[in-house]
Amino acid sequence: MNKVAVYRKEHFNAAHRLHNAMLFGKCNSPNYHGHNYELTVKLIGEIDPKTGYVFDMKILSDIVRANIVEKFDHKNLNLDVPEFRTLNPTAENIVKIIYDILRQKIDKQFELKLTLYETERNFVEFPA
Repeated sequence: MNKVAVYRKEHFNAAHRLHNAMLFGKCNSPNYHGHNYELTVKLIGEIDPKTGYVFDMKILSDIVRANIVEKFDHKNLNLDVPEFRTLNPTAENIVKIIYDILRQKIDKQFELKLTLYETERNFVEFPA
């Protein structure tokens, strides 16, 4: 059977500070700075003949909201999210952490790919 990709888009706002003034300039502000992140979750799998779905999008939304949006939204990533206490919260590191969290919650039969927009012009994908 052919595989189909389904997508779910979610949003969260978060502040962060990228430590190392020489590398990150303004992003190293001691007062932090924020972004309106857009996260696209892509699942690839076969269509279930009983439901007609690859994956129930309500369930996917619930998984992303409970495990990502609630954890990251309106948070200071450096201070409020344990994974970033010792890891610089760059977009690359954020998307990798999100992937690791979601990969544990979504059956391995589905290929998982994430796109995280930090700004309208700057975004990252994982896995590449």
